[in-house]
Amino acid sequence: MIDTPKRQDDHSDRQIDCQEAMEPGFQAIKAGRVPLPGGYRQGVISAITVLLGFSLLFLRYWNFEAEGGWTVASILATLLLALAIVLQLVTLWRSLLPRDDDEPVYRVTLRWFLASIIALLAGVLLAGLTASHVFNL
Repeated sequence: MIDTPKRQDDHSDRQIDCQEAMEPGFQAIKAGRVPLPGGYRQGVISAITVLLGFSLLFLRYWNFEAEGGWTVASILATLLLALAIVLQLVTLWRSLLPRDDDEPVYRVTLRWFLASIIALLAGVLLAGLTASHVFNL
C-alpha cells in the first residue's frame, strides 16, 4: 500500500482577526452574550407583522377610501402612519438578523418596536380626530 501524504493547510497567513471583522460596538455585546429563551424572537416577529399588516391596511383606507378632502391634520396623520410603517419595517429587519438572538441587541429591537407603536397610535388617534371633525385644520 502506498501512503498518500496528508495535506497540511497553513492558514496562519490568511487568518482574519474576528475582532476586526465584527461591527464597531459589537465586541462589547459579544462579550456579554446572553441568548434569549426559546420563542421570544418568534413572538416579536409575529407581533410586528400583525401591526405592519394593520398599518398598511389603515393607511390604504385613510389615503384612498376615506371621504373628505385633505387637511393639515389629515396630512400629519398620514405622515405619522408612514413613519410607523418605516419603523416597523426596520424593526422587522432587525428581528430577522441572527445577532438579534442576544439579549442586548433584542432590547434595542424592542425599543424600535415601541417607537413604531407610539407613532402608529398617534397617527390613528389623529386620523380619528380628523375624521370626526374635532380638528378643522
